[in-house]
Amino acid sequence: MSAIRHIAVLDIGKTNAKVVVVDAGTGLEIVARSTPNRVLKTGLYPHYDVETLWEFCLGALSEFASAPGFDAISVTAHGAAAVLLDGQGLAMPAIDYEYSYPDEVCAAYAALRPDFSETGSPLQSGGLNVGAQIHYQKTQFPAEFATVRTIVTYAQYWVWRLTGIARNEVTSLGCHTDLWNPQTCSYSSLVDKLELRPLLPPIASAFERIGGILPAVAAEIGSKQSIPVYCGIHDSNASLLPHLMRRKSGFSVISTGTWVVLFAVGGTLEQLDPDRDTLANVDVYGKAVPSARFMGGREFDQLTQGQIAEPDAETLARIIADRTMILPSIIQGSGPFPNHKAVWVNGEPDGASDRNAAASLYAALMTQTSLQLIGAIGPTIVEGPFSRNQIYLSALRSLTSREVIAAPGSTGTSLGAALLAGAKLPVESVDETILSLGTDFDFYARHWRDSTVDARLLL
Repeated sequence: MSAIRHIAVLDIGKTNAKVVVVDAGTGLEIVARSTPNRVLKTGLYPHYDVETLWEFCLGALSEFASAPGFDAISVTAHGAAAVLLDGQGLAMPAIDYEYSYPDEVCAAYAALRPDFSETGSPLQSGGLNVGAQIHYQKTQFPAEFATVRTIVTYAQYWVWRLTGIARNEVTSLGCHTDLWNPQTCSYSSLVDKLELRPLLPPIASAFERIGGILPAVAAEIGSKQSIPVYCGIHDSNASLLPHLMRRKSGFSVISTGTWVVLFAVGGTLEQLDPDRDTLANVDVYGKAVPSARFMGGREFDQLTQGQIAEPDAETLARIIADRTMILPSIIQGSGPFPNHKAVWVNGEPDGASDRNAAASLYAALMTQTSLQLIGAIGPTIVEGPFSRNQIYLSALRSLTSREVIAAPGSTGTSLGAALLAGAKLPVESVDETILSLGTDFDFYARHWRDSTVDARLLL
């Protein structure tokens, strides 16, 4: 097989899906297409519109097959998702992880799930534990579940669509599913409690070449050759991978999007608190990594009401001086303050710039809280949309008293997935040094922390 020059990446995020072509020699994106990821409310339960996503992926691959061309395909996808297959395709719809189950179903699942000490996976709301999804599907729809022959993690579902070969992979299995034991690098006791073992395909390395695209796929995208497809990876772990390859000492990676997912390489697993959305994720090499999460991107969008407005220095100084702030949590049920209802302090701002400034400071304060919970050390690398938010970056530099690095590019997920197929790691570039905010912000942050602690004591 000739050397791989370009790699097409299917990047299936919770909010948007992309197809990107990455130059294997430089690790840089050449071209990209994106589409919203819709949730359908019809049928058994809310579910992902995988057929529309598939048509989008095929259309983008067809467009890119002629120019710039690609010699391999890799996949990355959001976590908290698995797909149930029969002999031909979907046995049941791919359930939306934000769907909440009846109380009696949740209670039954909570009684049988493994302890946090076994899985490093905290009990989550809705279907954020994949085990809870499968328990719901199995117990509430037994006739449909009886047709299930294979259960695949979400990134590997798209690999199956491309190749017809079913595999699972550890970064998705280790993403708060309740199905994985990171200490033994094997399935948890829940797998046998739910009688799932016969339905689970072999586990492959994310770096493994699974097979070539199916002839029907090749014909659909206009390819005259069988393009190799690699196993794929959980999206936040894809953001982590370039830094694991580049750095040896302790550091943190903050992958931002709908979720803010934090990895503390060199952090402490022993102090993880399942009640504050800290957990053990599993990296591409199968190693447990102290992690935390909160729905920071969605919270930011809600706080700013979707309006883009870059606050000037005067606006930021006024928000800080007036101690205009929002206490957590805008999105309840996850994050470091899962049961705390959001409240504005010193009035809710009206203008878009004011709201943006307050929302940026809130996101940084939530991030620093989570970093402390997982024992983060060393520099902090920020990926995704928040890497372009200067107020967030400077506030985080003030709060941590450690170097903050804004990673270039829109997201690290596509690069991480491309590395699986042999792309070269690009030279790390730092556009600018992130400076701290002034001492006035130190008082602002102290007031936020004190108010948050007081609120938690009232719960």
